Amino acid sequence: MSALKLFIANKNYSSWSFRPWLAMTVAHIPFEEKFVRFDDDFENQHFLEFSPGKTVPTLHDGDLRIWDSLAILEYVAELYPDKALWPADRTARAEARAISSEMHSGFGALRSACPMNMRRPPEKLAVDDDVRKNVTRIEQIWSSSLDKSGGPFLFGEFGIADAMYAPVVSRFQTYQLSDADVTKAYTASMTALPAWQTWEAAGRVEPWTVPADEI
Repeated sequence: MSALKLFIANKNYSSWSFRPWLAMTVAHIPFEEKFVRFDDDFENQHFLEFSPGKTVPTLHDGDLRIWDSLAILEYVAELYPDKALWPADRTARAEARAISSEMHSGFGALRSACPMNMRRPPEKLAVDDDVRKNVTRIEQIWSSSLDKSGGPFLFGEFGIADAMYAPVVSRFQTYQLSDADVTKAYTASMTALPAWQTWEAAGRVEPWTVPADEI
């Protein structure tokens, strides 16, 4: 097996990069981190050097290129089935895939209004009804999953579904979007992960600013 290389961008802002990095780090899947900072002045044209889609994250496995976060997670789950990144139970696995896909393709209002920004001091942000609907739906997902599994993560042990929702945990913290008990409990579990703390610490000391994400 060739060495995996994961290309990521700024840890303070790059929610998509955060997902596979967190999952692979928590699961102790070996990979080489390749950091390439955002360059919005030139529309990140330099990403084409490693990503056919000009996006991060991108995973390299030999000649293979995978430039989508959920596709990367699916791939590493197949490479390392012993890491149990999806639940073993078929029903739970289907539900985990469903909520991961919902996160992957949905919640546009939340993403737009509340970009991930780990070094921004927590402060309550006034948001519109569309964002509130996104927040309510996410609270429902977390509550249902945690009630069924017993926690501390969505399907018991940390897995892909948790990685997909990790940037939302950060957004909820930063913009003080939810005071629900389920949010407090799930946030405590996620932010206690050593991998989370390593990523966040690195993001906080980055010297670069992306104006579009500094709302």
